[in-house]
Amino acid sequence: MPKKFNVVVVTGPTATGKTALAVELARRWNGEVISADSRQVYQHLDIGSGKDLQEYGEIPYHLIDIVPPGGSYHLKQFTVDARNAIRDIDARGKLPVICGGSALYIHALLKNYTLPGDAPDEEERRIIDATPLAELQKELQRLDPEFYASFADRDNFNRVRRAVEIRRRPSPGEVPDMELNALVLGVLFPRRVVHERIEARLDARLNVGLIEEVADLHDKYGMSWDALEFLGLEYRCVAEYLQGRCEYEEMRFKLLCQIRQFAKRQDIFFRKMEREGIDIYWLPEGDRGAADRLIAAFVNGKELPEPEFRLKDFINSGVRVRKR
Repeated sequence: MPKKFNVVVVTGPTATGKTALAVELARRWNGEVISADSRQVYQHLDIGSGKDLQEYGEIPYHLIDIVPPGGSYHLKQFTVDARNAIRDIDARGKLPVICGGSALYIHALLKNYTLPGDAPDEEERRIIDATPLAELQKELQRLDPEFYASFADRDNFNRVRRAVEIRRRPSPGEVPDMELNALVLGVLFPRRVVHERIEARLDARLNVGLIEEVADLHDKYGMSWDALEFLGLEYRCVAEYLQGRCEYEEMRFKLLCQIRQFAKRQDIFFRKMEREGIDIYWLPEGDRGAADRLIAAFVNGKELPEPEFRLKDFINSGVRVRKR
């Protein structure tokens, strides 16, 4: 009988303070943090990916700064690395705290999926490369409509191509040697507040050197402009600005709108997870007291209550949920 590993997951939309909460919970509950962020694995992507390493202090972290800029990292590698980190942390008598907003990464880990490797079929790749982006978007929407609805990079040919390749292959299966007993905590703010936090964070990142970071990735570390586009919204938009394809204010406005759209797509994916039976305990404004009570019951093997509400109920009601 495979061992069940206890893990705490801290997730939620972008700009909601997940890292600060995860670090505090790891500090209080003898834990270590595993990043579930598709960009924080890369070295030198510090500001744009929101590593916030100064927040960790003495708390050990995993899966951050493990790949050189321009290197390859994918969902399958994350599931392998995350499982290895969980085993390592558990073996030392500590609590793994998984933190991040890459909902697809968290979903794959919680559902115990095996995934295709990163080497595509060469003939299939040639056919896909000759297919217009609009046709690939339609196919991805047909193959996995829920994923497509929350997919932030649907205009990025390389990411759409890879998503189609994976979904053309056999469905994922379960991994027999890794079963997780997970407490999933979600940080929740009203959408208006999330939008305000996104804008404040964006301006802070621009002020502390985001543009210079992207320039260094191109000039110092040799990343092409196309490769920078593959790294997501901040790097794509700033790369366009550095190439003279837009003015500063246009770049900022475009980036702000796209990050807000991304937060909405994250909500769509979290609702998909809830429909699939994953309980997410939403914490209004990152309520640490509620988080502590849930973790105390969880680590002591007590039965957890049902979540008080699901994300769709909060969004549809338009009512601000307050701390208890």
